[in-house]
Amino acid sequence: MEQAAGDEGQKEQVSQVLSVSAAYDGDISCIGEARHLATRFLTDVQAAHGLPVSERALGMTQLVVSELVTNAVKYAPGPVALDLQITGGAVRISVWDSDPALPDVAATDPRRVGRHGLEITLAVSQSYEVHREPVGKRVTVLIALADDPDGNIAGRNVP
Repeated sequence: MEQAAGDEGQKEQVSQVLSVSAAYDGDISCIGEARHLATRFLTDVQAAHGLPVSERALGMTQLVVSELVTNAVKYAPGPVALDLQITGGAVRISVWDSDPALPDVAATDPRRVGRHGLEITLAVSQSYEVHREPVGKRVTVLIALADDPDGNIAGRNVP
């Protein structure tokens, strides 16, 4: 959560933006650290701010963070940045890495083992964007925080 402290004698002001960011060195251990950060963040959002966070949302956020950070570590040597932000009933997950090459879904191959992370991310998210930046790229995904009472998951109709 972003906070701004005033001059002496003034009250601390807390911004309405609920967010957390972390930078990692790109070592494989950062995958678990990023997943734990996402879990703590959503747990705190629910406990301290009363926002609903379903078990599905928590699980999907952990999965997507893990997949995006894994891809960054695997394909972009160097630092990785993770930003999580609550926006409009969803958690916005943004991962930056140093490689400007845009990710793509691998061709269908029933014998392929692995390389399904992007497919999974696309299937469970409300939106997906990737943008090149002056250095590297940023992948951004939205995951709905609460399940739809009509049985929709992440804004999609599920039979």
